[in-house]
Parts: sequence; structure tokens; C-alpha cells
Amino acid sequence: MAEDFGVIAWHEDGRWNLSVLEETRDIGFLIDRLKAQQTNGGAIALISIDEEFFIVARALGSQMQMMISDVTYATDYEVAAELVEILDLPFPEDDDDSQPGGDIDLLIDLGMSVMELEALCDDSDLFPDEQIDAIAARIGFGDEFAEAYDLP
Repeated sequence: MAEDFGVIAWHEDGRWNLSVLEETRDIGFLIDRLKAQQTNGGAIALISIDEEFFIVARALGSQMQMMISDVTYATDYEVAAELVEILDLPFPEDDDDSQPGGDIDLLIDLGMSVMELEALCDDSDLFPDEQIDAIAARIGFGDEFAEAYDLP
């Protein structure tokens, strides 16, 4: 199984549709794909990077929201550093504590609270693919995500 995995999900005609992202570390590509795929409910990307951290991005109309599960990975991963820059977050220091960053409230209208998302980010027993699987299940496309990711 690949170390990176990402999907774009959009709600259309009363059901969720998913497409696997062929590129997970290019923020420009991600933004373009989200904007191209969105429907009235917008489009959501869930991305697991290198079994280390995850990214959630959402396009809703002209608004783009993004978050990263742990900003400290910006010191080691170009995609995380680029996201920290886009989100205008302070660049982490080597001794900073792990913490999520960005638009942590981006899934509230889909039923996932900031506290739930932060708790997932803080759960060191879960790998990023398991965390984004939990997000997908919570907001309503867990079965489709499991099928795309080939989970049991």
C-alpha cells in the first residue's frame, strides 16, 4: 500500500462520490482539483502523508479551507511547510509541541466539531489513514472511503 493516500469527496444527487487523488503533495494541484470537483455542497480532500500526518482541505464556493493535523511536520515535509505558509501560520521550531493548525472548524456544518477533530489529531494510537477514515465515517462517506482505500 502506498505511504501517501488521498481522496476527494463531493455530495451530489443525495450521495457521496469519491475520487482517489493521484498527487498528494502538490497543494496547487489539490486546490485545482477541489475547485473543479465541487458541487453545491463543496468538495473535501482527505490526505494521509507518509503515515505521519494528514491534511483536510475543502472548497466551498470561492472559499478554500485547509488544516493540517500537526504543524511540526513543516520542518520535515515540503507539503506541510507550504501549507503552513498558505495558512499564514507561524513556522514551527524543532522543539515545538505537536498541534493541529489551520481551519480546524472546516467540517462543523457536516457534523464534525472542532473538539472531535482535535481529539483525532491528538490520538497517537492512530495512523493518519485511520484518522481520515474516522473523519470520512463521521461526516458520512466511511463506506465509500473504505472501498476507495481498499479497507476491510
